[in-house]
Amino acid sequence: MAAIYATDPRQSRGRLYPEEESRFRSPFQRDRDRIIHASAFRRLKHKTQVFIEHEGDYFRTRLTHSIEVAQVARTIAAALGLDTELAEAVALAHDLGHPPFGHTGEEALDALMAPYGGFDHNAQALRIVTHLERHYAEWDGLNLTWETLEGIAKHNGPVLPPLPWALEAYDGLQSLELHTHASAEAQAAALSDDIAYSHHDLHDGLRAELFSTDELAELPVLHDCFAEVDRRYPDLNYYRRRHEALRRFFGILVEDVIDLALATLKELEPQNVADIRHAGRMVIRFSDGLWADLKVIRKFLFHRMYRAPAVVEMRTQVTQVVNELFPLYMAAPENLPKQWRKDVAEATGETELARLVCDYIAGMTDRFAIQEHQRLTGRPTVVAPGVMDAR
Repeated sequence: MAAIYATDPRQSRGRLYPEEESRFRSPFQRDRDRIIHASAFRRLKHKTQVFIEHEGDYFRTRLTHSIEVAQVARTIAAALGLDTELAEAVALAHDLGHPPFGHTGEEALDALMAPYGGFDHNAQALRIVTHLERHYAEWDGLNLTWETLEGIAKHNGPVLPPLPWALEAYDGLQSLELHTHASAEAQAAALSDDIAYSHHDLHDGLRAELFSTDELAELPVLHDCFAEVDRRYPDLNYYRRRHEALRRFFGILVEDVIDLALATLKELEPQNVADIRHAGRMVIRFSDGLWADLKVIRKFLFHRMYRAPAVVEMRTQVTQVVNELFPLYMAAPENLPKQWRKDVAEATGETELARLVCDYIAGMTDRFAIQEHQRLTGRPTVVAPGVMDAR
């Protein structure tokens, strides 16, 4: 049974463009399905999570990461009596706005777009689902419910001025109440993102041999996880041992969030979803003790994985790809695909053209960006293997 503070799909604030709702799917189920069928969602298969997508079939991509986040979000939402479809929809959409090459690509685009309003991947995700996906006869975007759009825009908390331009532009059309917190479902999606990458970055780092199992076993929380595995399975082989330990670590993160959320909700006694939005704090978060331990683990990952020597070189290479693509398209927008030509022709100035070019580059996969760079520059684009994302 749904909790009193859960988002009720029957009381959704609706869609920007009214349409007849499904007879057999809730509005949030329909949102989730539209996100899964979106072109931007499919492209996540070939976008960096931590490793360049061509480096190996076993490493996470943005797509596999998003699926893992959605799984955790459904688990947390169900445990708290929330709407699981809304939590899943926000989780699946949360990374749609990421450009190629992960956070490194985002930093490069943000610098290039500084004269034109900057770039923010959360704002870009909203732009994708409200404007750039163009498949329906009656509207641009996916025409998602207000609640899903709210979750995409502010799942990490209130968004205060100065707003990213893409958020500001849409908020002028339909207010998402950016000054408040999001629903508990959106907050569950946000914490699920933290849980998923805190777990899988350790797993991928081990597979890439950037650090050893013994080094992980010395870190907070993980030390106890490995000790428990060794106690129960003293003769377990290397691969199973680390999998079992990381599985326990994953479970600790999920259980901590659920237990603290239940205690916080009991304390706050919210009577509806509005009370969640106006609680003045996140109601779904890590406990202080676990958060302190996670900061130690993330510091370890920062130095051993995100800033390893190979990473610095990789970041330089892919930043150059983005830095060179942007002015090439600005100088010759006819190089954009023909379906973009109408938008180019209607652009009223340099800022509008820059935002179109940014939209196009941000939508690229890693490999397509490399291919386009080679095509437009006329020289081979060599991107050496290595980790390159930055948290």
